[in-house]
Amino acid sequence: MRLQVGILGFAHGHVNAYCTQWAQYPEHAIQVVAAWDHDPARLANNAAAFELQPYAALDEFLAHPGLQAVVIGSETALHAEHVERAAAAGKAIALQKPIALTLDEADRIVAAVERHGVPFTMAWQMRVDPQNIAIKERIADGTLGRIFMVRRRHGLPAQLWDIKRMWHFDPALNRDIWADDSAHPIDLIHWLLGVPESVMAELSSNYRPDVPNANGVALFRYADGLIAEVSCSFSCLAAENTTEVIGERGSLVQNYGDVPSCNVPRPPDAVGLKWYLGDTKEWTYSDIPTPPTHGARIAGLAGPLADFFHGRRAPIAGAQEGRTSLRMTLACYVSSQAGERVRIDDPRIQAV
Repeated sequence: MRLQVGILGFAHGHVNAYCTQWAQYPEHAIQVVAAWDHDPARLANNAAAFELQPYAALDEFLAHPGLQAVVIGSETALHAEHVERAAAAGKAIALQKPIALTLDEADRIVAAVERHGVPFTMAWQMRVDPQNIAIKERIADGTLGRIFMVRRRHGLPAQLWDIKRMWHFDPALNRDIWADDSAHPIDLIHWLLGVPESVMAELSSNYRPDVPNANGVALFRYADGLIAEVSCSFSCLAAENTTEVIGERGSLVQNYGDVPSCNVPRPPDAVGLKWYLGDTKEWTYSDIPTPPTHGARIAGLAGPLADFFHGRRAPIAGAQEGRTSLRMTLACYVSSQAGERVRIDDPRIQAV
């Protein structure tokens, strides 16, 4: 039996990939039936493209007959209000990243989900990527021994975009590109390793004035001394290596895991994931294929979201986890501005 889903905002373009996948693959048993967006043109275009009932009024959208769940893809600044409205209406919710702009907004989301008891998940693509799952397994099962360092390089080619026409670069709607997209690798570190004790970060606005914090590095430190590096350039045209894990017994390398690395030419025999062990002195090559494009990675989230809505799997990440990943992201601003290492529980983060 197909579960009826509505799209609450099309600002985050990832929702288009989910709609396409759910329409093309009936085994997901998802029927997208209704759409809302505060932008009339965006609403009309997407409702027509996916044959959805459009609603200009949010209350009418949430009252659509048979609507059981919503994917919230509205601008990040609107997430708190929209989760509160959808939760009050009793809908299961999948929320695009990041959870919110501020911790106060994230607290509103956590409170709404807990008060109304609705199923809720963050739509984190990196947590369901098959290669990333294998990385987490190699860390957890002791293959590499004690882990000393983890590095995640991440980027986007923002210099190719029509920035003035994109809401992503409006600080009233989305803060900036660091908050918006470094959220992905920071949440990956959270998922792989847990919550760190502190962070030391440098954020740089050296690209252009309307793209602040386009380049940055954050060093997360854990209680046992493990260091996790998140290195982000949002003025990156091409790359290859995305993840490195350095352990006592060996090292793991992942390639082609983000836009700059996945969407440029690569050798036909390129390996996406491999690890080297000192006792065998050999590389082990994973047979998990690398998606042909980054768009294919994004589309890969449609299946796990469908399973969540049907109750076949747990949330990809709950509201509290989304709040913690936001805290880790916002701590980078405090560290960069103060020029010092900042604890993840530093009270200054609440004011960012």
